[in-house]
Amino acid sequence: MKFHTLKHTEEVVAASQKMADFYQIPPEDYLALSTAAWFHDTGFSGGQAKDHESVSIQIATDFLQKQGATQDFIEKVIGCINATRMPQNPRSIIEMIICDADLSHLGSENFKEKSRLLRDELREFGEEEISKNEWRYNNIAFLEAHKYFTSYGQKNLQPIKEKYLAKLKEKTTAMAKADKKNKEKALSQADSIPEEPKKAKDSKKNQTERGISTVFRIMAQNQNNLSQMADSKANIMVSVNSIILTIVISTLFTKLDSNSNLQIPVIMLVVVCVTAIVFSILATRPNVTHGTFTEDDIHNKRTNLLFFGNFYKMGLQDYSWAMQEMLDDRDYLYNSIVKDNYFLGVVLAKKYRYLRIAYNIFMYGLILTMIAFAIAFAIPEAGEVYRAG
Repeated sequence: MKFHTLKHTEEVVAASQKMADFYQIPPEDYLALSTAAWFHDTGFSGGQAKDHESVSIQIATDFLQKQGATQDFIEKVIGCINATRMPQNPRSIIEMIICDADLSHLGSENFKEKSRLLRDELREFGEEEISKNEWRYNNIAFLEAHKYFTSYGQKNLQPIKEKYLAKLKEKTTAMAKADKKNKEKALSQADSIPEEPKKAKDSKKNQTERGISTVFRIMAQNQNNLSQMADSKANIMVSVNSIILTIVISTLFTKLDSNSNLQIPVIMLVVVCVTAIVFSILATRPNVTHGTFTEDDIHNKRTNLLFFGNFYKMGLQDYSWAMQEMLDDRDYLYNSIVKDNYFLGVVLAKKYRYLRIAYNIFMYGLILTMIAFAIAFAIPEAGEVYRAG
């Protein structure tokens, strides 16, 4: 065998363990995953490629039963090996990891060499001779249909795989345009296609990304500054009115019995101060939401993970997984930032609305109260008028 060798198995084991460390899976799942990675291609030892997974499962089951492994553990190993059948259909995180690890060479720098070894191995197993051009078409079809299941694979392996896919398509296009005499020349030209256009495109994309990041950063800074200003103004309003209330209660209340003409102005002042304080507190009073989300919320991009109120009751592992899903999905990430800015704006509008009411009450109420005090001091008999009214 050329491809499914001990080296390939060691590479799959290493890739599986690297992803398992990334996701911090439980020890028992880690062991089941590693065991499945070691056994998943042992079925090739019988010299048969077709349905080799069934042979691998039998070999692994016999070994684990002799070692006294639990049935639950054996089932996990079997599930992992079964998941590597083509087409892959994993159902758990460890099954997704081994599927991505088994085909991690598609997103590695030695993809070209691995592809050649696999073609040679198929020839050894008695497959019909496949031309380079046909093999290239087969590779393109396989790479287009294949997908990595884990967010780790999508982030770290998918970009390299897509680079090779683009290269294969360039070669295929060049070969299709050339006649038989110029095939080798066209292939050489396809191999030497300069990277500058791609770099220029990447540079333009990076500039756009930086521009978007700058816009979001400025918006966040502005909203944060406005929120701090609102809190500061509310604090001033609470402090000033509290001082006024303290003075009124400690001095004027004791004189109301002997100065009945001051009763109405003092009551007006107290009402104004208390009302202004209430609206100032409403402007700064926090509103905390339920603090949980579901896996379905993440898959459907319904939860904004940038706001603590949506995740503070969740466990660290669930939150880390959800954040990784969001960071791996550019649209989800940008939509979350947009939603976060929008709802920050809604909260700011509420703050400033209450704050405006508090300042209006304080301003107009203070004016009316001062007028009432002026009348009370200028016309002592006004107290009688107030009471009569």
